[in-house]
Parts: sequence; C-alpha cells; structure tokens
Amino acid sequence: MWTLAQPTVSAFVAAVVRDFRDRDDVLQETAVAVIESFDRYDEAQSFVGWALGIARNQVGLYLRRRSRDAQFFDTEAVERLAAAFEGLGAEEGHRLDRLRECLKELEGRARRICDLRYRDDLKPAAIAARIGMSANSVAQALHRIREQLRTCVERKEAAAS
Repeated sequence: MWTLAQPTVSAFVAAVVRDFRDRDDVLQETAVAVIESFDRYDEAQSFVGWALGIARNQVGLYLRRRSRDAQFFDTEAVERLAAAFEGLGAEEGHRLDRLRECLKELEGRARRICDLRYRDDLKPAAIAARIGMSANSVAQALHRIREQLRTCVERKEAAAS
C-alpha cells in the first residue's frame, strides 16, 4: 500500500518542503511513521489519505523545527495542500513516475540546467552565471526542456495505454 501511496505523499512533501535534502528526510520520517503506526490504520478509510495525514504531521514537525525561516507555509496552507493531494488519483501518481523516468533520460547541459532550476531552486539569471550562458538563453533552454519532458511523458502514457 505504501508503494502506491508514496508518489502522492512524496509530491505533497515536495510541495511544502523546498530543500531537496530536507524533503528526503521528511519523506523518510513519514515512511518510518507509517510503518510504526500501521497497526492503527483503519482499512475503512483511504490508505493514501491516512498516509497523507501522517505526512502532514511530519511536515508540521519539520516546519516547527524550521520556524525561524519565514518562507514556510502556515498550518492552514499545509492542510489545504494535503487535502488537494489526497484527491489525486493513481493516474497522477503514474504520471509522476513517468516524469521521473523522463528526467533520468535528460543528458548533458539539459540535465544540469534542470537540476539547477528545480533541485537547487535557482532562477535563470543565477543558472546563467554558473554555466556561462545568458539568462535569456537559460530561459529558452528551460522552455525546450519542459517541452521535451512533456512529450516524453505523453509518449510513455500512450505506450502504457
């Protein structure tokens, strides 16, 4: 059940926790909490919803530990995000899996630009300074990369149908 819920829980955590290292820690803490409290799971309710509740608690703990940073969501925003992710179906989880596969297929400069933008959360100007391009060229490259990823995901979805 965790394997099916994990993409949705992971997407929820990623939506709230910006730092990728912290994201991995919060997701791992969530997985441990799911395992440790599985005996309290009520099979009459959605497992994804239950796991998201645990993730919401883990994110809350993380936010309290990091409360000195003003850029984080308040409790109400986290609750609303969790509710939105609970509404995601299995197909959205499969789509995220396909996107991960397509990201692994990126090579060279495209991979580096994508990592700097989405893993390191850098803006095009900062990416440009790091790799010796103009900010406009980086923005155009990001547009092409997103189009390439969209096409790849669509191709994988068509193949899976």
